[in-house]
Amino acid sequence: MNNNIKEFINIIKERGFIHQTTNLDLLSTEYDKLIGYTGFDCTSNTLHVGSLLQIMLLRWLQKTNNKPIILLGGGTTRIGDPSGKDKTRKILNEEEIEKNSKNIEKILKKFLNTNDKKIKPIFVNNFEWLESLNYISFLRDIGKHFTINKMLTFESVKTRLDREQSLSYMEFNYMILQAYDFLELNKKENCALQIGGSDQWGNIVNGVDLIKRHSNQQTYGLTTPLITLATGAKMGKTENGAIWLDEKFLSPYDYWQFWRNIDDRDVSKFMKFFTDLSIDEIEKIKEKNINEQKIVLANQTTSMLHGEQEAKKSEETAKKTFSENSMGSALPSVSIKKDQLNDKLSIVDLIILSKLEKSKSEIRRLIKGGGVRINNQIISDEKLIVSEKLFEKNTVKLSLGKKRHIKVEIS
Repeated sequence: MNNNIKEFINIIKERGFIHQTTNLDLLSTEYDKLIGYTGFDCTSNTLHVGSLLQIMLLRWLQKTNNKPIILLGGGTTRIGDPSGKDKTRKILNEEEIEKNSKNIEKILKKFLNTNDKKIKPIFVNNFEWLESLNYISFLRDIGKHFTINKMLTFESVKTRLDREQSLSYMEFNYMILQAYDFLELNKKENCALQIGGSDQWGNIVNGVDLIKRHSNQQTYGLTTPLITLATGAKMGKTENGAIWLDEKFLSPYDYWQFWRNIDDRDVSKFMKFFTDLSIDEIEKIKEKNINEQKIVLANQTTSMLHGEQEAKKSEETAKKTFSENSMGSALPSVSIKKDQLNDKLSIVDLIILSKLEKSKSEIRRLIKGGGVRINNQIISDEKLIVSEKLFEKNTVKLSLGKKRHIKVEIS
């Protein structure tokens, strides 16, 4: 019995990572070392926190001295996964897919140990083997293990057909290609475990079945639960947009703020999911007041992605912004040109330029309710013209409500 594998299984059970699994307890009796993989589509050039649960499982594989494989879907992205989608995805060109895969790999490396050779992650791109597939041979050797009857029962297919929405033959083949990915990784890397979100269960089971039929090898699958906030909202999205894992799209401070403002009911659960803190440490932290708990959560998650220094800067900036009514170095900023002020820029237009709010009617509503402030002073006139006099040292702090703040600078 392999203790590293057993430790991994015990940890992810205790922390609530498992939604569905295929006899996972047998893993430690059949393999000397656990090599597990998860795949990432290259349809976007970045990831958001909706991918974080799978990333944390890769991290826990390493922490228990097992090895992760990250499959970048350079091949399958050319087709599009119908799972969880009610329409055909846009097909990207090769240059876009390559650019996206490189940036996703860069993001993932921030979460993983890339120095220790024993547990160093393996990055693969399924275009390497899918590109050279011979169609006739593939149908004969792989296609024979799949039945249309069974494929029609999978949720990703059934939902589209029930809604009478089109499902192309290309998309229908996606599940076979994902199963083939698992087969390839099992043969090349002795990969025994595929990890995915709850919408990937059918595709994962297909892979386990294919490997058993084709190679007579026992492999395993694991899906993570769909994470929703206590408010019922989907994890990863807020009223202001997605919570990206890339500072080009979301500043470290805004990332820190997302975790700091999590609903009280989610704090303990998210510490188990999204930090490295032990269960004992989490239990001790629960003795603190809820705001202190949230700061711990925000610091832990931000340190993991952006580094400890950015987490500290974000905490200090939040303290200055909310407690001391000043500005910290990590507060997001936007620049405007001096001649824009000379063109009689209104407070409504300034807020639009700052991207704190897109809707003019919502801005006017906030102004009427006393929810707009410049340098902590309430703005009550929606027709106010923003003059250069308001800018101390070419800078003002613009605030909407209690939680949205930005530094506006004259460039």
